[in-house]
Amino acid sequence: MKTLLAQGAESRLYREKDNVVKDRFPKAYRLKQIDDPLRKARTRREAKILEKLASIGFPAPRISSTDSERFISMDYLNGELLKNAIEKKDYKKLSKEIGKKIAVLHNNGIIHGDLTTSNMIFKDGIYFIDFGLSFFSEKNEDKAVDLHLLRQALESKHYKIWEKSFSETLKAYKKNAKNGIEIIKRLETVEKRGRNRQK
Repeated sequence: MKTLLAQGAESRLYREKDNVVKDRFPKAYRLKQIDDPLRKARTRREAKILEKLASIGFPAPRISSTDSERFISMDYLNGELLKNAIEKKDYKKLSKEIGKKIAVLHNNGIIHGDLTTSNMIFKDGIYFIDFGLSFFSEKNEDKAVDLHLLRQALESKHYKIWEKSFSETLKAYKKNAKNGIEIIKRLETVEKRGRNRQK
């Protein structure tokens, strides 16, 4: 029996026993000639990233099967969304863990693309989920933008703690990331760009 867990603009997530099935369903508003290859490319890319994460032992869902076109089946992580847990626990310690784990992703050329506490699960540690917008890149700019997205997410969802939380995240990231100093300098540039756009 399948239970709908969540639905976003790009996909539906179903619980099926001990698995989560991600279904990138067809979009009626897109031309079929554009929609089909786009969904296939995104499904294949996400599957490749999940396989890479498994190969390095990164805490993320383990893929069990994919049709490389629409469906990805992965294990169900039974924990609490970090967005509901972080302010109830030692958020500074958790923020350091986030920074270390983002560094592992970036050191392996993986950009998450949607770093928020809604895409992290607290179990026996922090697990990252939803790699639907992820891609491979070694560019400092892409890594800085990834961090910037996390900053924005923390500021909007955890306004009481976000500054200290992000500061702890960056300290741990800088310590563990290859080119951490250069990436954080690039982050400052990305944030200035953002502020200039808002003026």
